[in-house]
Formats: sequence, structure tokens, C-alpha cells
Amino acid sequence: MCIISGILNGKAAVITGAGRGLGRAFALAFAGQGASVLVNDLGTEMNGEITGNRPADETVAEITAKGGKAVANYESVAAVEGGEKIINACVENFGKIDILVNNAGILRDHMIWNMTPEEWDTVLKVHLYGVFNCTKPAVIMMKQQGSGRIINITSPTVVNGAPGQSNYGTAKAGILGFTRVLARELGRYGITVNALLPVAATRMTDFFDEEVKKTIPLAEDNAPVVAYLASDAAANINGQVIGSNGGLVSLYTPAPVIVKTICKDGRWTVEELAEIMPATLEADMVGPEPPKPPK
Repeated sequence: MCIISGILNGKAAVITGAGRGLGRAFALAFAGQGASVLVNDLGTEMNGEITGNRPADETVAEITAKGGKAVANYESVAAVEGGEKIINACVENFGKIDILVNNAGILRDHMIWNMTPEEWDTVLKVHLYGVFNCTKPAVIMMKQQGSGRIINITSPTVVNGAPGQSNYGTAKAGILGFTRVLARELGRYGITVNALLPVAATRMTDFFDEEVKKTIPLAEDNAPVVAYLASDAAANINGQVIGSNGGLVSLYTPAPVIVKTICKDGRWTVEELAEIMPATLEADMVGPEPPKPPK
């Protein structure tokens, strides 16, 4: 039975990290809406071991079995040449690139005092450098054709924080800044750049206990939102952060907003701030983890 139904008919899409989890769900949804999909996945386990082509191949097989069109790609987003090869493969196979979903990701969780420089670098290379490495060559193609959709996958970690994920949270916050800047750069060329902040049960959430896992939406529950953002119907959505949590879809403020101010003519002294801050900016301030008083 053919799965193709419509909103992405004729579009060519690249989805990184599409062998499993959210990326796989996005690839299936895109193909189901008529897109030709380049399924990129290096085939890396959570511990960093590269196990081969199976994840990408299985996603492609599932798409083609249902009547969709997909091609597998195994390049690493962490390398500049890998990003270029990914985008070129889409153009070589489908004649163009209309959509890029920067989804590839890994975890190397440790509290900061135990985190190695290699664990820091590896996560930033995949998440943050990977977004740049794929986006730059994609934008060159999209700018020439006067249209394109770029969707960057970020994380609730940038909102709530998560102990042990300073590398991951930094990379995902960087993706938000990258999204906002590129939206300003590229909107005039018909290219939109948005970020999705999804909540989903994947292998990257296996550290939750079983009861918590039951409350987390499936990866497939987030896929329709990404498919919509990738479509021509979303042409007026640019530079936004969209939250997706199953049936709950949210619009976040694009950047931090000022909630309170104090003002005087000239420079504040430390003594003045020590006197006024507790009753003004600090009043009703709630931190993510209130510090304990010193012993």
C-alpha cells in the first residue's frame, strides 16, 4: 500500500540521525507526506561504538516497503566533509534539497567534575558543529533555488537544565542561537529556520525509570509538527522555537525576555546593589536548584 498522501509532495529532504528515535519517526512521516528522504545515520551506539549501516538501511527499507522514496547515507555530521557529502548525496539522488532536519545527536553524560575534554568535545562536535556542517552546504543550494526549510532539533534541557549534561545543554543552547541568527540571515531568500524542542521516549531517555517513561510521548507523536514546519504551509514561521510534547504543541519566546528592571542615573555601586537587589530583582526569584548555605 502506498503511504504517500501529500503536504510534502515533490520535496527532497535530509534528516540526520534518522536511523532510530526521533529521526526515524521524522523520516517515516516525511515519506508518508510525499517527500523523498535522504536517511543519514552513522550507526553509532550510545557508548560511541560504530555498529555500521543497519539503522539507516532499516529505516529506508521501511519507507520503500510502504511506497515511499528514500536513500541511506552513513556520513558523520561531525566532520565538515561529512556534512558536504550528506547534502551532495541528496542533490545527486533527488536533484535538489528543500528540507534539512538537523537531528543527529549523542550523549556523554557526566557531572562537570568528572567530564573529560573528549566527552565535552564529542558532544559539541555532533550536536553543534554537526548543525553547521550540514546547514552551510544546504543553504548554498537553497539560496540558489530561492526556498528552503531548516529545522534544528534542540532539547528541554535548555529550559530546565539537567545535571550531568553540561556538554549536551551547551550544544543545544548554541543551536537556539544559531537558529535565531540564521532566520534573520535567510528569511529574505525564502528560507526559514526554526527549532523544535521535543519531548519523546527514545534510547536517549532510557535513564528514566519505567513509570516516568510511561508518561513520555512516543517519537512518532512529534513527527507531524516537524512535517508541518517543513511544508510550504509554514512559510511564515521563521526564527521560532516550537515545543512538541505529544498532543501539546507550544510556542516559546524566541529569546530571553526582561521581566524586571532597576534603574538609576550613572553606575551602580556594589553597596547600592547589595541593598536594593533583595527587594527588587531577587524578590520572588526561583532558581533551578537553590544553593545550600555555606557550612
